[in-house]
Order: sequence, then C-alpha cells, then structure tokens
Amino acid sequence: MFDNFPKKRSQLPEKIEKIYSMHYKSNREGHSTASSLSQKMESWMHRQVAKDVVNSKFPAKVTLELGAGTLNQLKHEPSVQAYDIVEPFTELFNNSFFLSRVRNVYSRISEVPGSFRYDRITSVATLEHICNLPEVIAQSGILLAENGIFRASVPSEGSLLWKLCWKLTTGLEFKLKYGIDYGILMRYEHVNTAKEIEQVLKYFFNEFKCKIFGLSKTISLYRYYECSKPIIERCCKFAETTKI
Repeated sequence: MFDNFPKKRSQLPEKIEKIYSMHYKSNREGHSTASSLSQKMESWMHRQVAKDVVNSKFPAKVTLELGAGTLNQLKHEPSVQAYDIVEPFTELFNNSFFLSRVRNVYSRISEVPGSFRYDRITSVATLEHICNLPEVIAQSGILLAENGIFRASVPSEGSLLWKLCWKLTTGLEFKLKYGIDYGILMRYEHVNTAKEIEQVLKYFFNEFKCKIFGLSKTISLYRYYECSKPIIERCCKFAETTKI
C-alpha cells in the first residue's frame, strides 16, 4: 500500500543550502513580516492540538510531540507537565525558554523506549515533512496508552488555496530577498500531501476525525486530525517489517 515510502529528498541547490538553516529557524520563529503573518495563521493548528488540555480538569497528560521545533506548542499548553519531544534539529530548541519543561528529547521516534506509553501524541506542521511517515505513525500507534489520542495539524498541502497562500506571502518575500524560487524549498520540505497523510492515518487507526480551516478539504489552508484506537496488529507488523 505504501510503495512510495520511504520518500527521498533531492539535493538542494547550493545557493539554498547556504541559507537553509538560517532561513528555517528564522521562519519558525516568525522574524520576518511574512513568517510572522504565517505564525498568526498557524496558531489555529496549535490551538486545535491543545484543546484537550486547555481548561481541562486533567491537563497533566503524558505527551510526546513529534517535530517539536522551537517548542512553540508549549505556549498553548501551559499546564502539561510530562512532555517528551522528537526533534532532530537541535538548533531549533537549544535556547528555548520552554526547554526546562521538556522531560526527554529524542532525535527520532525509534529512540523512545518501547515500554513508554503516552496519553497523547501530537504534532503541528510536521507530518508533511516526514519521509518515512507510515513507520512513524505505526510506532505512534504502539506508543499510545489505552484511550490515548493522536492529535495532529497539517497544512493542506496539495490544495490550490494552500499553494496560493504561500506563494503570495513567504514565497514572494523569499524571492525578493534571495532571488530564488521558494517552490524549490517547498518541494524539498513538504514530501507528503494532506491526502497522503490522511490515507496513512486511516490505515493505522480505527477511529478518525478531521476538522478543516477553510470551506472544504480541497479549499482549505489547514487540517486537524484526531485519531484513536490504533490497529495494534497492523502497527506492530508494519514496524517490524521496516526493521528488516
């Protein structure tokens, strides 16, 4: 079913490689006008993921965040205590104010001890970047506690509205600043479309919900997914197969 995974990224042109790390961190922190606007828009994704712990009687849920980046999700989850993260790009969070609230840091989900279980596994604008997405989702299903929830928000990659949005904001700013087509960077970063992400989630979970920021899935900027009751046999079989 997932013959096109794991995906492979093509080599970035040298002129983009030279500015990649600097631009990526600046974009995540909202330093430019366009990225600041994007951060405000993206707050919808953060709020959806945090809804189960904001104003909850039980906010102290054990959490694993995939692709934690600069730890900006923790701004939306002030009461969560036991918080682990998966983030290979350590430069993003090394100097973060929120680092003291993080219990364990992993560079990949396979490093999480198999005995650990999480009440919630979350991600914000991450799943579109993961080349081995089915493997990561399968492992997430295994790591969920009984009645645990997988909560993820993603851009509606693959939709016309999403493409138009980044072209007229971050893409235009990038072109004016560096003289480089931002589409090259987007194709490098966003290896999965929202449709592909949805297919993977539906394969590994019995219960699946989707909420959109827009008029429909094809006319939207963002999607929020809430998944529960992982199909453990399927998750374990896929996880074992990828180890061979």
